[in-house]
Amino acid sequence: MTIRRMSLFALLLAAGLAHATLPPPTPQQAAAAAQKKAQADAQAQQDKEKLSQSMDNVAARYRARAAKEGWTTHPPVAVAAPAAALAAPATAADTGAAASGVPATGPVRSEKLGTAPASTDVKARPTQAVPRGAEPTVNKARHGKQ
Repeated sequence: MTIRRMSLFALLLAAGLAHATLPPPTPQQAAAAAQKKAQADAQAQQDKEKLSQSMDNVAARYRARAAKEGWTTHPPVAVAAPAAALAAPATAADTGAAASGVPATGPVRSEKLGTAPASTDVKARPTQAVPRGAEPTVNKARHGKQ
């Protein structure tokens, strides 16, 4: 019985420690974290610009080769706000999302959630695995099983 009591005490002690909170960061730690975040944001911005440049280079090479080979190409699609894609990551306030998590465009309509009517292309019933009246693939009586 003492082993059970000791294990119960250990579990209660571990549960109490698990709910402990950390002290708030010191001003030096907060400044270091802010500096680290700024460096990470700058690196992410550089990576985005490099990726964009790389994608532009690949597209230019493809278009040059297509012109030489006589392939049919279409003009590139203009992007409405290319600078926005290279900007800092969007936050909930930037996207217009309310504090409740519902987007500013209105509630989500979904067939799955039952908030939208069913699509017209939905099947009337599930696809049947075996056509009606067809013999089963395995005849159990013939194989000695009943």
